[in-house]
Amino acid sequence: MDTNTETSNNTLQSSSESRPYAVVLYGATSFVGKITAHYLTEFLSNAKDANGANVTWAIAGRDEEKLNELQSELTSKVDIIIANSNDSTSLDEMTKQTQVIISTVGPYLKYGEPLIKSCSTNGTDYVDLTGEAIFIKDMMDKYQDAAKQSGARIVNSCGFDSIPSDLGVYFTQIKAEEKFGEACDVIHMRVKAAKGGLSGGTIASMATIFEEVGKDKSRRKQVANPYLLNDDTDAPNVRQDNVSKPEYDSEHKRWLAPFVMASINTRIVHRSNQLLGYEYGRGFKYDEAMWMKDGVQGQLSSYALSAGLFGFATAMMITPSRELLSKHVLPKSGSGPSKEEQKNGYFDIRLFGQTTKKDTINTKVTGDKDPGYGSTSRMLAQAALCLAQDVSKETVGGGFWTPASAMGDQLLTRLEEHAGLSFEVVDH
Repeated sequence: MDTNTETSNNTLQSSSESRPYAVVLYGATSFVGKITAHYLTEFLSNAKDANGANVTWAIAGRDEEKLNELQSELTSKVDIIIANSNDSTSLDEMTKQTQVIISTVGPYLKYGEPLIKSCSTNGTDYVDLTGEAIFIKDMMDKYQDAAKQSGARIVNSCGFDSIPSDLGVYFTQIKAEEKFGEACDVIHMRVKAAKGGLSGGTIASMATIFEEVGKDKSRRKQVANPYLLNDDTDAPNVRQDNVSKPEYDSEHKRWLAPFVMASINTRIVHRSNQLLGYEYGRGFKYDEAMWMKDGVQGQLSSYALSAGLFGFATAMMITPSRELLSKHVLPKSGSGPSKEEQKNGYFDIRLFGQTTKKDTINTKVTGDKDPGYGSTSRMLAQAALCLAQDVSKETVGGGFWTPASAMGDQLLTRLEEHAGLSFEVVDH
């Protein structure tokens, strides 16, 4: 499968000559920002090859005291840049100094636009963790032309939202084409197992989306559109399956429940299909769900999770209940799973593909840290380094991309070698 990218590991892109940093981590003192900073320090300190050697990077944010504190915790000294999303001048000064910005500053609907604007204007590549599809849509509508003109590659959703799904489908399609000579026209993704906690930042992002949907009916239509991020003039209109309530999977003898990340992951996958020239096919169908056990226990778990998600979404769309939950029930921003929980976390997702000729292929994507933070920080860091080192602007130009469409094989290799992820073909 042609990913439209090429490897250039031996040297950073030519623009590095005028920019002192390959990567700047913005929002470095956030919960996931700190984890990413420690990972980058460790990885780059030990890098012996072109995948990380001789990379100059910096941490950035608005609070100098917190940045100094983080700097003192890191095993290697890194520079500090002071920048604030409320100050466009400071953002421009930051983005002009680096090839790639990593942003962990969410909720992105509230705080993300000024940095996207700055990167798009100044030709600076950008990766983030957003799971907010309507934010990505807004930014594409506003800054796609500017990013194309400046050469800025904007790649959203480079964490658990949505790299395992996006690269998992990409990997599955490569293997299907190798084995059958054609891509799958249907892929079902199932979360077999995942262990890890939610942070306050994740909850805040979810709350922001539900608040937006609750007060604006047009947003509900956007959220419901599986092709929200397909911006071509002739986007497909194939009806997509959506596991929104308990279902029984008779083929695998398991109950299914809705997967909370499906609303962003499926949109990213369909955009990848567009950007790859519809190599998955214009009739491609894709859905995601959680696997539960068979029998009564699995059925009860499926109904309980479905009811919980519905109740949470409903409560978060109503101002009084949203404020009550945010103040007294949900984790606060800046909090998240402990180091032990991150270390002991993991995820295992399965993808079941079928071609038009009914040939089938099964794959799995696994991660050896908790999905939301331990694994996410590594995926995010490697995506940034991949843009800086592996993918030239001659082969992938400016604009809004997805992980699979911008970085493809190069990112797959990095994730397996340096981020604890594994992509495999399996029997069942």
